[in-house]
Amino acid sequence: MTIASRDLRNPLWTPVAWGVLVGVLQAASPLAFWWLEPATVYALSLAAIAFVYIGFAVADGRWKVIALETSVAAVFVVIAAAAITGSAWLLVAGLAGHGLKDWWQHRNHFVANTRWWPPFCAAVDVVVAAIIAIEILAGLHLDA
Repeated sequence: MTIASRDLRNPLWTPVAWGVLVGVLQAASPLAFWWLEPATVYALSLAAIAFVYIGFAVADGRWKVIALETSVAAVFVVIAAAAITGSAWLLVAGLAGHGLKDWWQHRNHFVANTRWWPPFCAAVDVVVAAIIAIEILAGLHLDA
């Protein structure tokens, strides 16, 4: 079975596969910002991920969607900010929570025209959350 035939049977395979790849790269992102603590890099990425849905909400155009997505993004920004100086487990919780939000979005299509994004983003979130959890359990220090 080729990749192309898989895509025809399950069109979400491609965004999930790319999400796994991007998740691995994102988990390695602290290496590119060696002068920052890994928790800070991960927290910045959590905040950035949350704001993508505000862009989708604006493109959707409904005020209810914009208000809710902005509120949800604010929650993730607070979690990210707390994780900079708090427990690295907050990063795991924030990313896993965002993955659940992506799953909900995929199931409900609350924001219009995001068919491929939620599976992609959920894969990124789950991969990064899992890698951070492994790093914590292995005794790596992600904070100052």
